Amino acid sequence: MNIAVFSTKPYDRRFFDAANAPHQQGLVYFEPRLTAATASLARGFPAVCAFVNDQLDTAVLTALHAGGTRLIALRSAGYNHVDLATARRLGLTVVHVPQYSPHAVAEHTVALMLALNRHIHRAYNRVREGNFSIEGLLGFDLHGKTVGLVGLGKIGNCVAHSLHGFGCRVLAVDPVPLSAELQGIVTVCPLDDMLTQADVVSLHCPLTPATRHLINATTIARMKRGVMLINTSRGALVDTAAVIEALLAGQIGYLGLDVYEDEAELFYEDRSSRLITDDVFSRLLTLPNVLVTGHQAFFTSEALTTIATTTMQAVADFAAGRPMTFALVAAPAAAEGQK
Repeated sequence: MNIAVFSTKPYDRRFFDAANAPHQQGLVYFEPRLTAATASLARGFPAVCAFVNDQLDTAVLTALHAGGTRLIALRSAGYNHVDLATARRLGLTVVHVPQYSPHAVAEHTVALMLALNRHIHRAYNRVREGNFSIEGLLGFDLHGKTVGLVGLGKIGNCVAHSLHGFGCRVLAVDPVPLSAELQGIVTVCPLDDMLTQADVVSLHCPLTPATRHLINATTIARMKRGVMLINTSRGALVDTAAVIEALLAGQIGYLGLDVYEDEAELFYEDRSSRLITDDVFSRLLTLPNVLVTGHQAFFTSEALTTIATTTMQAVADFAAGRPMTFALVAAPAAAEGQK
C-alpha cells in the first residue's frame, strides 16, 4: 500500500524506513504540512500518515477521500485536529498511536519544572558570557511542595511517580477513579481545590471543547500567587493572553511550555533567520521566567520507534483487512485487498 507521509523530517524518515522493513509498504515522504492547499499531493494514495499540526478538517478529509484515500494514520496520540464525524460520514478509517513513551513526555515535564525553578536556562547564558553572579537565580526546594496534575493518564501517572520520588505532595484532577497503583501517591480532588493548594500546576489532559482554555483568567485567579504552570499536553488548554497578563502581574511566577495554541505556523521549522510575526508568542519569549521548547517532549528514540512501528503495523492490518487495534473511526467495510 502506498502511503503519503506529511510533515516529515529526516528523523521521521529514518525511523519509518526501519519500521517499514518487515512490511515493505510504499512510503512517500512530503515535507509540507497537510492542509487544504497540499491535500492534492495525496491524490492516488490509499493511506495518509499525518502529524499533530496537520489539518484534517472537513475540507481536507473530503479532498483526501475524493483522491482515493481510505486510511488516515495519525502518528500521534492526540486527535483534536481531526474531524472524526466527517471521517465517519465519508467512510474513512482513522487510527492513532495511543501511547508511545509516556516516560518521554513525563521526564520532559519534570525537566521544565527543574530548569525553571533553578533558572538553568538563564544561568547557562550568564556563564557563557563570563557572568558567574548567582543574583536573581534563587530557587526553591521541590521537596515538600504541592504539585497539581490535570489528568492522570499514562503521562500523568508517570509524572506523579516522579514527583512522589522528589518528596512532593501530589494532587490530581481526573474523572476516572484512582488506580491501585497510585493509592498513597496521589490525592484526587476537584479542580478548584487543586488550584488553590498547588505550588506547581501541570497539564496532562486531552484537548476537547470542555478543556479548551481550561487555564484562563478565572482559573488563574484561583491559583497561589507565584505558581509555576507547566503545559506539555496541548497548547489550547491555555489562554495565552490571560497567562501573559498573569505573568506580568506576578500571579504566575514561572511558565514552562512545550506546546502553544498557535504553534502550527511556528514549530518544527528553523525560523531563526526570519521575524516571528506572532506578537503574542514574541511577547512570551521576552519574559525571563518563561521557558518554551518546540513540542519536543515526545522526542526520544524509544518514542519514535514505537510511533513508527505502531503506525506501520496499523497500515499492514488495514491492508490485510484485519481488525484495527487503535482505530478512532473504523470504516464499515473491510479494506482487504488494498494495495
